[in-house]
Amino acid sequence: MYVIDLLGQGTRRFSELHRAIDGITARMLTVTLRGLERDGIVTRTIHPVIPPRVEYALTPMGRTLLDTIGQLVIWADSHLAEIDAARAAYDARYGGSESTALEVPCAGSDVSGAGG
Repeated sequence: MYVIDLLGQGTRRFSELHRAIDGITARMLTVTLRGLERDGIVTRTIHPVIPPRVEYALTPMGRTLLDTIGQLVIWADSHLAEIDAARAAYDARYGGSESTALEVPCAGSDVSGAGG
């Protein structure tokens, strides 16, 4: 969701996406981008320079998600404290953190560009 929101602001390199999304591993970002590319939501462009430059952008179909994703990002950002508290309670109860597909990987980062 955050990847789509960021790409809605323009074409980005992998390193830019990685820096912008707190808590996401390079592996998880790679898997996410590959899945979005496979689904036709993101395009990947390799520029033939040294070192190689790879850029990601939303496809026209991917751009149709921006309004919906934007609302989800706003919701997640406004509930970060509650999400963090729920995670801490879960970790205390079950002895450690577990990553899930529904995890919000970038708690605390401003990916909407709105400054909040």
